[in-house]
Amino acid sequence: MADVELADGRIVTAHCPNTGPMTGVCTPGSPVLLLPSTNPQRKLAYTWEAIAVDGIWVGINTARPNAVVKVLLDRRLVPELEPWERWRAEVPYGQENSRIDFLLEGASPLYLEVKNTTWCQGALALFPDTVTTRGQKHLRELIALSQRGIRTAVLYFVHRRDVTAFAPGARADPEYARLWAMAQAAGVQMVACGLAVSPQGIAWRGMLPCYTGADSQPNQT
Repeated sequence: MADVELADGRIVTAHCPNTGPMTGVCTPGSPVLLLPSTNPQRKLAYTWEAIAVDGIWVGINTARPNAVVKVLLDRRLVPELEPWERWRAEVPYGQENSRIDFLLEGASPLYLEVKNTTWCQGALALFPDTVTTRGQKHLRELIALSQRGIRTAVLYFVHRRDVTAFAPGARADPEYARLWAMAQAAGVQMVACGLAVSPQGIAWRGMLPCYTGADSQPNQT
């Protein structure tokens, strides 16, 4: 939950749909965007959607990326994931009781995991911003599938417009970065999508290059 002062001076408690530390994107006193609920029975009338960081809107709602990715898939805006014929969401899979965000079905199915990405260093977007045992588990699951010859991918939903590339956040979670390198070597596709958040909505920016680290070259695989 977050206490927010509205333009008219009222203080409201909004739902914060982000369980992480929100590194670099949670400064008290910053302008925020709230989405009012149309459900009169809901306990909290607002959902916190975005925050302004140095004049740049950053989307912090971790439930928003999957809804937007559904639109990206329907509009065929991520050619790196082709070919596929149809998709399903939240499909059980793997050895660690997991659910894949999207299963793209066709002649060669693809298991797709989506990660909301808000942290950055300069123009480089980074994920994760803290140790993520869940994210580590997902990479292990995808590595196991890839080693069996099954197509897999991770889509990093870069929820801000002031970055130009993506890399794993090794300083925040060295184990995730280690597994990321293993996943890349095993054939897991790493793709990053750029989105621009504003009071008007979320706009598509296109694909961003993936780096193996802050000082490395773009991933060409």
